[in-house]
Amino acid sequence: MSRWLSETGGTSGEEYAARFAALAASGRDLHGEAGYVDALVPPGSRVLDAGCGTGRVASELARRGHVVTGVDNDASMLAVARQDPAVTWVSADLAALDLQDRFDLVVMAGNVIVFVEPGTEQPVVDRLAAHLVPGGLLVSGWRTDRLALSAYEPLVSALEPVARHATWDADPWRDDADWCVAVDRSAPAGA
Repeated sequence: MSRWLSETGGTSGEEYAARFAALAASGRDLHGEAGYVDALVPPGSRVLDAGCGTGRVASELARRGHVVTGVDNDASMLAVARQDPAVTWVSADLAALDLQDRFDLVVMAGNVIVFVEPGTEQPVVDRLAAHLVPGGLLVSGWRTDRLALSAYEPLVSALEPVARHATWDADPWRDDADWCVAVDRSAPAGA
């Protein structure tokens, strides 16, 4: 069972959505992850939001003109996400994901990598990388108190490092950062 389902019981979708709605109502910008991802790919790119939750990032990327698929294994989160018909929503375990499709970019925003089932971090990264087009990008963001960058790097060793940032605003990486955003690229065609 994923750490997320273990910690939340798989029933927090409405509560999670309400918390973010309150943040939006207070004037907070909730689209830093989507803005970061949007800047990495051209308009109309195919994007997979892995661990999409209630669909906040996926829906914003679709609003910005991308073709988006969102995947999660929490039915309560997907119930909220499915209110947006602009995104294709899939219920699946990331460690066994096989969509028979390829994407220009796969994003794991919001600590997804630290909430997967213990011991499945490598299979999750491998399955997501397998869904990339040649030269496609894997983008992951997480709190470093739950996973050090040094522990993440071996998971993406089959990919080419592109960038490491300390925030979704692309602040430069520093060793004492409490957040990491990592961008890695799959091998280009013919490599």
